[in-house]
Amino acid sequence: MTRTEGNDPRQAAARPQPLLLSFLGIYVLGRGVAVYSGSLIEVFARLGVSEEAVRSTLARMAKRGLLARHRRGRKTYFGLTERAEEVLEDGRSRVWETGAVNRAWDGTWTLVGFSLPDSATRHDLRSQLIWAGFGLLQSGLWIAPGTKDVGGVLTALEASDLRVADHVTVLQAKALGPTESADIVRKAFDIDEIAGRYRAFLDRWDTDHPLPGAADDLARQLLLHTDWLQLIRQDPHLPAEHLPPDWPAIRAEQVFHRLARVYEPPAAKLASELISEIVETSGDPGRGRTTVSSH
Repeated sequence: MTRTEGNDPRQAAARPQPLLLSFLGIYVLGRGVAVYSGSLIEVFARLGVSEEAVRSTLARMAKRGLLARHRRGRKTYFGLTERAEEVLEDGRSRVWETGAVNRAWDGTWTLVGFSLPDSATRHDLRSQLIWAGFGLLQSGLWIAPGTKDVGGVLTALEASDLRVADHVTVLQAKALGPTESADIVRKAFDIDEIAGRYRAFLDRWDTDHPLPGAADDLARQLLLHTDWLQLIRQDPHLPAEHLPPDWPAIRAEQVFHRLARVYEPPAAKLASELISEIVETSGDPGRGRTTVSSH
């Protein structure tokens, strides 16, 4: 996981997009509003993110279809597109519903095998499978606990001259003797590496006063949520019954929830003061029909 090291929030400038997505997920998702770009610049200045980096990130996300521009006179406001809402809802679900500890595994595995002629597409598919929680069990065979939406992964990889789904086999199965699920976990996933990422999170956040160098609790809130979401997005969500009893994700999740509750009231107050101007969006968020209102 890419983390901001130490207590200097200025180092967050290296990753403005994840921080911006955290902000949008907390303060914009579900509200039907767009935020004045100047307000976003002011918020992220508190995290050490430069105005140039914020403007560049906003432009890049708009180009990728994650943000919609809304113009009123000479001012530009940014709101969520449908695609961005899907991404942020997925993040919200992972944080508050799925969680970091898989105690409800039903014993099933999703298996993916493929033979692709194009090396670049093979690389992209491997990367997407890892991101979706798969591990390489043996040559050409990837596995993940539970039921996974492999169709969504394949759709995102479809090339104009190659139908990826034609080269992929997806199955669901349960382990049968002599194969044990515990052995699958050990063979397909690097347990030590996953645990190490959670311990790094705890080293940073499980202290009496996390990030004392941060500007305020809004900065800490955004850094906390960004760290946590990036961490659990990399976690394959392995069955708790096949992990060590002192699995650090258990403690890390408790720390996240405790700090999220602590930071929420003061951070919301600060955000309300800093986001001085918004526009209410109506209809399709990409069409830009707006009504100005104060926050």
